[in-house]
Amino acid sequence: MQKTINIQNKKARFEYEFLDKYTAGIQLTGTEIKSIRASRARITESFCEFNDRGELFVINMFIEEYIHGNVYNHKPKNARRLLLNKRELKKLEKKVKDVGLTIIPLKLFITEKGWAKLDIALCKGKNLYDKRQTMKDRDNKRDLARIKKDF
Repeated sequence: MQKTINIQNKKARFEYEFLDKYTAGIQLTGTEIKSIRASRARITESFCEFNDRGELFVINMFIEEYIHGNVYNHKPKNARRLLLNKRELKKLEKKVKDVGLTIIPLKLFITEKGWAKLDIALCKGKNLYDKRQTMKDRDNKRDLARIKKDF
């Protein structure tokens, strides 16, 4: 039985407001997928970007080098291509260029078939007062939970 791999970007929920969510495949090499299956990856500082040919790449995603990979090992912060439908890519590219939104990875996981997938979201950055409101709501929920626990 294989353990589930679920690497999340918790910082993104605080920093951004999500508009649309998509699930994309990732084009990986052999040592990269082995490192991901060993839970040796981080997506906290990563973002997605289009190249001049209209392909979507995830930038700054850190996948640690595979322990048993010799000269065929990968680069830890290499740009990796995301696999989406052509229609979805055109829609995302138009929104990013026209409106000025950002594409942020939310979760990296392995499917039951063994494929690596990345949940991405079309995001708009939060203002400072929105972040303060989020912090207040979180503190209020925590206080209510403490009060309910006492009774």
